[in-house]
Amino acid sequence: MRYSWILIFVLSLFATPAMARLTIEITSGVDNPTPIAVVPFAGSLGLSEDIQDIVSADLLRSGFFRPIPKTDMLSMPKAEAEVFYRDWRMLGASYLVIGQMTNVGGRYQLQFELYDVLSQRKVFQKQVAGTDSQLRDIAHAVSDAVYEAITGIRGAFSTKILYVEDLKRPGAGRYRLIYADADGARDRVLFASSEPLLSPAWSNDMSKVAYVSFETTRPAIFIQELATGKRTQMTNFQGLNGAPAWSPDDQSLALVLSKDGNPEIYTLEIATRKLRRITDHFAIDTEPNWTHDGKSLIFTSNRGGSPQIYQVSLATGRVERLTFEGDYNARPRLSPDGKTLIMVHRRDGIFHITSQDVKTGNMRILTETWLDESPSIAPNGAMLLYATQHQNKGVLAAVSMDAGVKFRLPSKQGDVREPSWSPFSK
Repeated sequence: MRYSWILIFVLSLFATPAMARLTIEITSGVDNPTPIAVVPFAGSLGLSEDIQDIVSADLLRSGFFRPIPKTDMLSMPKAEAEVFYRDWRMLGASYLVIGQMTNVGGRYQLQFELYDVLSQRKVFQKQVAGTDSQLRDIAHAVSDAVYEAITGIRGAFSTKILYVEDLKRPGAGRYRLIYADADGARDRVLFASSEPLLSPAWSNDMSKVAYVSFETTRPAIFIQELATGKRTQMTNFQGLNGAPAWSPDDQSLALVLSKDGNPEIYTLEIATRKLRRITDHFAIDTEPNWTHDGKSLIFTSNRGGSPQIYQVSLATGRVERLTFEGDYNARPRLSPDGKTLIMVHRRDGIFHITSQDVKTGNMRILTETWLDESPSIAPNGAMLLYATQHQNKGVLAAVSMDAGVKFRLPSKQGDVREPSWSPFSK
């Protein structure tokens, strides 16, 4: 029987001691999670961030690990010679993480080691370095290395997320585009407006984001550089301008325009502003996303009588229907390996996030809440973020691709929606 628990911990606001906007509530994990001991790292006492706590929280949030409380630890080894496996077997630990932090000229270096307690062997020894402002990055790098060594899946704790926050009050700054760590920490406002913001999307090199803003009184697509904050308006057509999606080479956007009277899929070359119409149908075509080879787009259309997922070849224009189960399938996303299609699926009048095997067509419901939307897949393909309702409030939630691990990220103020999980940093 799958165990459940609630853990709420407060995360730090980017560059300030204030509270983060999001908290994390873990609601479900896998059966028999792996016990792991993350020993407080020698030399880390008094730092502005608690590295051990961050690593433990990361591993707990994955759902696959049960960190052992430091108050239960029988010893605090900082080097291999101080590791006595019997101490950790008595606590039931399967793995042990230890490390030493040094400060050389204001730059921190952490040497850390992972041990397999049951086989009594060192799995690896690694180093990671950074400044005081990068202590959370150091912690997430430790989590990524430990997670990958044990599960065989690349860790995504060092990645970022975007989401839209609605403060639910009229006036300037009601809608905010937020950038944050994958755990919700170090959040900062990229753009604020009195008008709605929609559909944030990362460029693949993580240097820019695209999104829809209503600041010009009608929807328009903007690109914003993360390093400088510079914003460029990319579209200003009559009617709908929406759903931007970056091509794999970051040279073009797929988007939806209704400038000719009907919502259709287009591509827009960013450098030249050259526009190309991809679909031409009397139905509504929307929500485009690129296949990983950049040769096709998947999109939502009601051309078959109800919203379903289709794929169009950019070379030939040939359209193929991908979904047939249910009367509503929308907001398509492909997993990083291209083998799984994620979508919003309606069953018995309730909206769920669903996965579908691209080859077999087999479908699996991943979420059980009543209004789930806007799925975004982690770059390692292990989990996805989505927007939902909880206690009459818009929140973000996450679920593993096998539906076993689940957690929520409610906001301390207003509603949050439209999540977008970043690629891996280059």
